Amino acid sequence: MKRRLTMGVAAAAVGTLLAACGAGGPGSGGGKISGGKLTLGVLTDLSGVYADLAGNGAVAAVQMAADDYRKKYGDKAVTQKIDVIKADHQNKPEVANTQAREMYERKGADAIFDVPTSSAALAVETVAAQQKKLYFNTGAATTELAGKSCNAYTYEWAYDSYMLAHGTGTQVTQQGGKNWYLIYPDYAFGQDMQAKFTPAIEGAGGRVVAKDPTPFPSDNYSTFLLKAPTLNPKPDVLGALQAGGDLANVVKQYDQFKVKDKGVKLAIGLLFDSDIKAIGADKLAGTMFTTAWFWNLDDRSRAWAQRFQKITGKLPTFDQAADYSAATAYLEAVQKAGTDKAASVSKVLDGMPLDDFFARNATVRAADHRVVHDAYLAKVKAPSEATQDGDYTELVRTIPAAQAFDKPSPDCHLG
Repeated sequence: MKRRLTMGVAAAAVGTLLAACGAGGPGSGGGKISGGKLTLGVLTDLSGVYADLAGNGAVAAVQMAADDYRKKYGDKAVTQKIDVIKADHQNKPEVANTQAREMYERKGADAIFDVPTSSAALAVETVAAQQKKLYFNTGAATTELAGKSCNAYTYEWAYDSYMLAHGTGTQVTQQGGKNWYLIYPDYAFGQDMQAKFTPAIEGAGGRVVAKDPTPFPSDNYSTFLLKAPTLNPKPDVLGALQAGGDLANVVKQYDQFKVKDKGVKLAIGLLFDSDIKAIGADKLAGTMFTTAWFWNLDDRSRAWAQRFQKITGKLPTFDQAADYSAATAYLEAVQKAGTDKAASVSKVLDGMPLDDFFARNATVRAADHRVVHDAYLAKVKAPSEATQDGDYTELVRTIPAAQAFDKPSPDCHLG
């Protein structure tokens, strides 16, 4: 009897120890991590107009974050088992809704990353709230993600239309571009961009003489480009608020129809290095734009970009850099929380200060889950100024985090 009691006490002690460590011992996840592993979903455009700025490069960035986390913590990691999965939302909100549900429900995703296309991003935000799972958006510009559509499970990591408008719209107007003609894609992203650029231009002393929605996606902008010089009053600036492949089509046709020669210069709302490559730096040389990050910003940025390039064969866009930043912050929060439970991870994230190669002087704002960080007013270099292939961007000035983003929206109620 005494021997059986002793063995029973010992077994109970071992059981208690395993429960405290997580069944399977350190690094296995066990009871701390649901299903014994973390699953990171990358929901992106793998085949359309945003595939170059996000796409498989976004998947690679999240995978890099997972690999770096495992190396950093080794056996002390809450779990070494991390799967990265991907899906193509085709820039359609209904497809994004379906794919997000598939990731969360059937594939066990703990968090979803990326999601360019604002309408798709808003669809995923709704699903995240319903599933009570985390979602880190890096690819969409709509301010609604941290505004009237905000929820406790969604984080807006990289940029938004306010940041873009109050950088480029204000600067170009102050430099003499007083009269604007805005063309914008007719879906959530473009509508929000137009809504933010108009007051930014007016606040800097300019005015919008006309604004037109354009089909999305589209390969023909001739109607709008030919219209620009005929408006009365004639605009000084054509504000092209498209992105990705659509923006490339706008700029190429702007050049084809010689709109600049008719006295209407070009301003661009959102520009990625992948766009500059597709369009040609010679056609964009001198163009001012606002960006969340660019790979040649400084030594920290270059070091990460060169790692990314070795893996993918391409230099990163700011969307892809933001995916790495968001995934890394998520994994660090899981490590600190000791669990993948969304509510526990959010408690770590909310109010967290950040200063990585992407997010400088940054804070995860607890009030609305917007990551506030330094932004950059930049311009496209002439090809003769480039120091190497892919060196397209020159820093004009840093926009401090406190100025780069709007204050929290009164429409945002995370609860």
